[in-house]
Amino acid sequence: MSDKQDVLDANYAFYRAFEKRDFEAMTAVWSQGSDSLCIHPGRSPLKGWPQISKSWQTIFRATKYMEIDTEITLVEVSGDLAYVVLIENVTQISGSNRMQASSTATNLFERMGGKWYLIHHHGSPLLN
Repeated sequence: MSDKQDVLDANYAFYRAFEKRDFEAMTAVWSQGSDSLCIHPGRSPLKGWPQISKSWQTIFRATKYMEIDTEITLVEVSGDLAYVVLIENVTQISGSNRMQASSTATNLFERMGGKWYLIHHHGSPLLN
């Protein structure tokens, strides 16, 4: 299997964990390092796994249903670093509210111990 495919598989695992609101799977995808960074659309940066994990727990608790479609626009691998640029189309049901949003996202992965881990996720809302 190619490095590019391995990165795409790690990216898929991230969105699968996100969509299924699976905190254990999300934990397995992310680097637990203090330098990891997550920027949810319209939010301030979260640095380090403790802050990042709290944000995912909050999102998962507040959401009854989520569906995510992605449109990958670019995948690059350079040594032990790789990034995926894509469009996220998210449908979310929280309480009685149904929300739909699209974001441009960049996911940065680092290969550690032969496995690709997410070290940076940045989502920027697309304005219609």
